[in-house]
Amino acid sequence: MISLHNVEKAYPSAGGQTFVLRRISLDIAAGEFVTFMAPSGAGKSTLLAVLGMLDGAWTGEYTLHDHQVHKLDNKRRVALHKQYIGFVFQQYHLLDDLTVAENLDVPLSYRDIKKAERQSMVADTLDKFGMVAKKDLYPSQLSGGQQQLVAVARAMIHKPSLILADEPTGNLHSSQAREIMELFTTLNAAGVTIIQVTHSEANAAYGNRIINLKDGWLV
Repeated sequence: MISLHNVEKAYPSAGGQTFVLRRISLDIAAGEFVTFMAPSGAGKSTLLAVLGMLDGAWTGEYTLHDHQVHKLDNKRRVALHKQYIGFVFQQYHLLDDLTVAENLDVPLSYRDIKKAERQSMVADTLDKFGMVAKKDLYPSQLSGGQQQLVAVARAMIHKPSLILADEPTGNLHSSQAREIMELFTTLNAAGVTIIQVTHSEANAAYGNRIINLKDGWLV
């Protein structure tokens, strides 16, 4: 599903370049639940952003579902992201002036889906995630766990084959974190490939492979 070969990312610095990722070569099969673990600043969130095509300033080769991402322009990368990827951010990234239902509709509004079908998909997702009673609430009216649940639901609503999660439980207490991780496990069992970045060994235990990074290198 994913193949990386010699992927590198660097920032200009007084000494020339400071590398955040160094010679990353990695294969991830469809249906895996993979965890990137590393100290802060080791490059794991940067690597996730590269995989999610949120960062285009890197070198090397990246293939996703037989698409050679490194050869695509930004427009085609955006289209690829929308087709295959759901991204769950640590800070939720919900739109404050939209209700729960309206936040869920946002990724659907970017696609060629009729309004009636979008409304049906939102209703089904609200039911699946147990949020029907909260559909008209705004993010500020929700707890952190509820906001992250909405963020996961938004990432899943267009049925992506790949979920990328950046510290998805970093702001949650233990019971909320467990709820999110159990949801990921259910999605993975249904065939969704999941890649998460986390500091939590408990969260990492939900997956089937742990990949460690140190100073931008795979270790």
